[in-house]
Amino acid sequence: MSGGGRVQGLSRSCILLIVIAGMERFAFKGVASNLVTYLTDVVQMSNSSAAKTVNSWCGFTSMLPLLVAPLADSFWDRYSTILTSSFVYVLGLGAVASTATIWTWSPPSNKSSPAFLFWSLCLISLGQGAYNPSLQAFGADQLDHDEELPSSKDDKSSNKKSLFFQWWYFGVCSGSLLGVILMSYIQDTFGWVLGFAIPMFAMITSVAIFTCGNRIYSYKPDKSIGSKPFQNILQVIKVTASKLVNGRIRINLPDDKSDVGELELQEKPLCDQKFGSNGGFDGNPRNKTYLLENAKIVLRLLPIWAMLLMFAVIFQQPATFFTKQGMTMKRNIGRNFKIPPATLQSAITLSIILMMPLYDKVLIPITQIVTRNQKGITVMQRMGVGMFLSIIAMIIAAVVETKRLEISRKMSSLESETVELSIFWLLPQYVLLGISDIFTVVGMQEFFYNEVPVRMRTMGFALYTSVFGLGSFLSALMISVIEAFTSSGGRQSWFSDDMREDGLDKYYWLLALASTLSLLFYAIFCKFYTTRSELENGNCK
Repeated sequence: MSGGGRVQGLSRSCILLIVIAGMERFAFKGVASNLVTYLTDVVQMSNSSAAKTVNSWCGFTSMLPLLVAPLADSFWDRYSTILTSSFVYVLGLGAVASTATIWTWSPPSNKSSPAFLFWSLCLISLGQGAYNPSLQAFGADQLDHDEELPSSKDDKSSNKKSLFFQWWYFGVCSGSLLGVILMSYIQDTFGWVLGFAIPMFAMITSVAIFTCGNRIYSYKPDKSIGSKPFQNILQVIKVTASKLVNGRIRINLPDDKSDVGELELQEKPLCDQKFGSNGGFDGNPRNKTYLLENAKIVLRLLPIWAMLLMFAVIFQQPATFFTKQGMTMKRNIGRNFKIPPATLQSAITLSIILMMPLYDKVLIPITQIVTRNQKGITVMQRMGVGMFLSIIAMIIAAVVETKRLEISRKMSSLESETVELSIFWLLPQYVLLGISDIFTVVGMQEFFYNEVPVRMRTMGFALYTSVFGLGSFLSALMISVIEAFTSSGGRQSWFSDDMREDGLDKYYWLLALASTLSLLFYAIFCKFYTTRSELENGNCK
């Protein structure tokens, strides 16, 4: 069935799926954004235990698609995966809501209650792990340009794809913002039963809307479901390693006449093969050359993927140390109202929502004139710009923190920790992170979608989400290592509870330096990286 009419360059099915994605984010953020408060107030966890639980759950949730998506690609089509995983998702949301209902009448016990809540959260993670990448891949498939050979796609289809990913992220951010603001208020004001029930019913409604859209989806079952690309990759790694040991595979460097530098494991010229509709090469899927080329496409993404991790680490700061900064700054508006420091996190989402339309209307036309490229800037350039802006944000954060410490250390130890520096000095770093999101996060979605075979595009989106999952764990590891190192010998840790003696400014400078090195290596890898369309075009001329 083909999609219906278009609105602003996107089909009705794309717009419907963007709305559904926003509803899912509303449901998830409605649970996740205030979960720490639920754990401390209802489950009676300590602050540190609750924070570790939430951080571990968020990291696990972001990493799980990397494990679930290959299985979804191998055994199910995307439509079936969405329906099945949404059932698990709703089941998890219902289980969390049931804990609030039960514990309203009977206080939770010390052992069984946290365990039941933990497994309820795991159900949400499992459902989302398959649901989110499958839904986004299914949405991108609606663009009517789902041919495997990228060289067949013209600039117009490429621009439409970029437009889709931008508005997809706009819908996701809108749902997230509404979930954070509305559900936090309802949970604090009307209680946890209603506060967790609304996200569950929102998710049920989104599933109902999804099934009602069957008539307008561009949906075709994948006839190659038996090729099982995940198992093929594992098999080809063994084949490649064996050949490497036996000296049968050589590494070819580009010659001086090549326009694009490239470092590739080559066994045969790609032009010797015929591309099929499934993202690999025609012929028997068990053929070693077929398997080798599909695996290479995925493995060659890993250097770029690794260089994006520091960007993900930076994005852990607003919910932790940025908020800690704000707690010691002047937050008054008028005489009686104080700004909650955590609310400044909404500045990131608001920046995305407000600036996203300007990206198309203002920035792209300017870059088209400068670069003489119809698309303005490439996807990889777009990600690089966002990484650069995140570094500037960390530099600003370090400067503001240095000023805050300077004022704080001049104050008497008997005085309050609050310094005469407005919390609004933190706004630039929040806004810059929001703008960097528009460049890097949207670029990552498009990049990983384009660079994997069609049959593995769910895996492509899982690679994107896993950047933030591993970034969460990497941030926690960095904090543990730095804290152990800086507190040795009786010294004050950079993360001291005494905000007059902390070293957050040094930590921000360290993050800026590490991110600069990541950006440098990213630029080098980009120079020697050949996109899948360039690789196929260049070898088939």
